[in-house]
Amino acid sequence: MAAATQITSPASYYRDSLRVRLDQPCPRQGGQQRFDICVIGGGITGLSAALHLAERGYSVALLEAHELGFGASGRSGGQILPGLGTDIATVERALGRERARDVWEMSREAVNLTAELIERHAIPCDLAWGYLHAAVKPRHVRELRQFQERMAKDYGYEALDWLEGQALRERVVTGAYPGALFDHEGGHLHPLNFTLGLARAAQRAGVSIHEHSPALSIRRGQPAAVQTSQGEIIADFVVVGANAYLGCLLTELEGRIMRAANYIVATEPLGEERAAQVLPHNDALSDANFVLDYYRLSADKRLIYGGEVSYDGREPRGLQQRMDAKIARLFPVLKGVRIDYRWGGDVAITLNRAPDFGRLGSNIYYAQGYSGHGMALAGLAGQLMAEAIAGQSERFDVFAAMPHRRFPGGQRLRTPLLVLATTFYKLRDRL
Repeated sequence: MAAATQITSPASYYRDSLRVRLDQPCPRQGGQQRFDICVIGGGITGLSAALHLAERGYSVALLEAHELGFGASGRSGGQILPGLGTDIATVERALGRERARDVWEMSREAVNLTAELIERHAIPCDLAWGYLHAAVKPRHVRELRQFQERMAKDYGYEALDWLEGQALRERVVTGAYPGALFDHEGGHLHPLNFTLGLARAAQRAGVSIHEHSPALSIRRGQPAAVQTSQGEIIADFVVVGANAYLGCLLTELEGRIMRAANYIVATEPLGEERAAQVLPHNDALSDANFVLDYYRLSADKRLIYGGEVSYDGREPRGLQQRMDAKIARLFPVLKGVRIDYRWGGDVAITLNRAPDFGRLGSNIYYAQGYSGHGMALAGLAGQLMAEAIAGQSERFDVFAAMPHRRFPGGQRLRTPLLVLATTFYKLRDRL
């Protein structure tokens, strides 16, 4: 009989709407094992890498410290978007226009790859298309219109339509936004079902998956050895996709990412009539604030609404009241709507909000720091690491060339300084 993955992470709507069952259990790792590749991390990055490597004929073991999809891969807002967590100008300044174009096109490829994986592996994850990037104030209108013009002129990207007035309200029924860019190539899905769908595909490709098996240390060398509490895996290559849960596993990366908690609610099912008074075309939406809010409808017509941020691991004061009030202000038709689920989770951000890809020595690869933009990009990261291990590293190296600095302040002051900077941007969002 097929074994269902046991999820014991914090309660969420996603956990209670699982539709994917794995073919095999994922027992704890034990004893000494030998594989071509050891992948660390059971989110989209690690599972995509494991799947693509196994399809190339490598023997692969994957270690997950908790349950598959425990992190942002199984708890996020579920939006799949082209682009990065930073603006394209940041990439241009670091890599030049030509390489920035390569990065942009690969981000579009990441979205297409997500759709291809869903179709090829028959993953029931409610994929839907349409995304709105909404202005909250006049400054955002100018910035978004300039972005649309620049992307068409310099990057040949014609998938953006500017909407305002009645045209905008036909897609999101609120007067809160003076305008929005509609991106035909963006969309949304059920993140936990997608992640477990990748895991099922990886199992069928021959990957040995071990849950509740944290990697405690990596002994460098040719081959490398990854220690767990009950054994070790000897491997020619190690792929690290732990992201916000990296801890101290790779000391060279210490301080290059920060964990940021984000929070999401799911309402009661709205029904067809009320859902049509919120998002009539089932689009995803995020606003243009620095500390942004985002939302979409689930397959059973719940509003999945996310936002707010915490860097110290504590839930912000008054969080529930603020999120409920935001929903009511945006959509008066939902005033008093029942909230059935509330949950949070950590994402990893980098100082420049661009993803951090790289290799340590000749046989340890990593990808991290998607800065809230990883739902599609993490799948591409796994594919690119598989390509690089197989000897085709050109595409991976484009991302790896992006310079990254540590967050200032050291271990003691890093978080307070980030909170201070975020407070500044929150104040700017109100102007």
